[in-house]
Amino acid sequence: MAQRRVTDFFARRRRGPPACLPRAKQALRTPSPAKPAPGVPAPALSDPPGGSRPVGGEGGETEARAGGGRPRGRGTSGVPGVLTLAHCGSFPTQVPSPSSSVASGSPAHSPLSKKIKKATIPAGQLPCLAAQGDKISRKDTVSELQACLQRARELGARVQALRAHAQEEDAEKSAMPEPERGPVEPCGEKVPAYQRFHVLAQPGIPGLALPYKYQMLAEMFRSMDTVVGMLYNRAEAVTFAKVKQGVQDMMRRRFEERNVGQIKTVYPASYRFRQERNIPTFKDGIKRSDYQLTIEPLLDQEASGVAPQLTASRLLQRRHIFSQNLVARVKEHHKAFLATLDPPMEVPEDQLTRWHPRFNVDEVPDIEPAELPRPPPTEKLATAQEVLARARSLMSPRMEKALSDLALRTAKPSSPGSPCPVLPANPPATPSALKGVSQALLERIRVKEAQKQLAQMTRRPEQEQRLRRLERLPELARVLRGIFVSERKPALTMEVACARMVGSYHTPMSPGDMEQHLQLLAELLPDWLSLHHIRTDTYLKLDKAADLAGLTVRLARLARTEEGL
Repeated sequence: MAQRRVTDFFARRRRGPPACLPRAKQALRTPSPAKPAPGVPAPALSDPPGGSRPVGGEGGETEARAGGGRPRGRGTSGVPGVLTLAHCGSFPTQVPSPSSSVASGSPAHSPLSKKIKKATIPAGQLPCLAAQGDKISRKDTVSELQACLQRARELGARVQALRAHAQEEDAEKSAMPEPERGPVEPCGEKVPAYQRFHVLAQPGIPGLALPYKYQMLAEMFRSMDTVVGMLYNRAEAVTFAKVKQGVQDMMRRRFEERNVGQIKTVYPASYRFRQERNIPTFKDGIKRSDYQLTIEPLLDQEASGVAPQLTASRLLQRRHIFSQNLVARVKEHHKAFLATLDPPMEVPEDQLTRWHPRFNVDEVPDIEPAELPRPPPTEKLATAQEVLARARSLMSPRMEKALSDLALRTAKPSSPGSPCPVLPANPPATPSALKGVSQALLERIRVKEAQKQLAQMTRRPEQEQRLRRLERLPELARVLRGIFVSERKPALTMEVACARMVGSYHTPMSPGDMEQHLQLLAELLPDWLSLHHIRTDTYLKLDKAADLAGLTVRLARLARTEEGL
């Protein structure tokens, strides 16, 4: 039997049942024809409305013959109008789609670019393949739903477990004792980190450093004293408005009356404050009759009877007194902190050279401002009763009644504002990790730690410097022995040895500092390193046969002894 042409097949088809699964038709987006009865041949496809003819007519057949079997129409989509039966079974053949005839009839498409093969599947097997595809797709859908349901159950179990774990952690945190707290700050915005940890970022050897707010107050006093000194030496009236503008220009910070009150609290004998008027200000906002706060520096009278001047030496002296007063205030808070320790400590103020390691200097309470003079009260009608007493004869009865009601309402005392709650400091409790440890051992450890901290707080700066040199000596001893071995000389001059050690030591150091380290090393280990002064030079002689490990142990023991352990 001769092979039929595809154009004849499309000419005989009608709109009937789908040739394959709806899944394949949705992928190609073709119209869904009606489903024919099984075993009935597909009738011919009728002409579509509008007079357009499907692909495979007489003209198309003639062009296919003339073009070597390539069918052409007035317009095609360039994609073969076939449906793949991969979802319907294991058939590799292809079945032509009825949508290709409709698509090929439109003039907007291009000619077909591929040959259309003829389907070899009988029409009676298509419904069976469709039913088989439906079963397979249903099985796949059920398995996917079961997998999703199982996954959702697992996720729900994990969420419940995590929630229970979080609740247990919250309960443990609430049961644990709170750590030791410093002084409670007043309610307000949180202080920035560069202010809260200002002392920790200070360079050099730690000492009696002031908190950030105290240092800012000391700088304000210096600027205020400078401005007041210039105005006072010129015999000019020193008002707060002038001082405020000058201090803000110098510091680039706000300067208010509260800061002046703090300065008066720290150094009461620095200024005399008064409220005066009839002072020329040459400003539109301030009248001559208004009261202004005037500032006068308190200076010692000179023997010659001349009016004292605020000279540079007096400015330095006043600044030094102000700094000492600030340090004294911090020492008071430090003393109160030492009394709360276990065991309590007491350090004489004249021997204190640094703060306790656990004393947070930046959390020292702020200085309370002192009361400044206020303008004398002027007679003003502030309440409704005063207004009623003054203008009783000038008002109508209705207005008089309204003012009486207002006076009764304003006479009721208002409820005072609730103060900021102060959290009580919890006493230190024994942590859970130390449960079961002997209390006598804990007491000995605390006493030893207190002795160490006491020695650290009363250590002088020169002792601190010597201790730092002792800590570097073990490493410097190893470097010095290596230099003598590499030089292969029995003695070296101090200048050469210092130059070699500065280049070999891991920390930058000047030759002068290195010479002081070598002198200390010769003082502590005279049997290993000796200094010989010959004319203008100093020579170093080293015992290369000595045990270096034993020497480093001796140096470490000496460092611990100096530290007070």
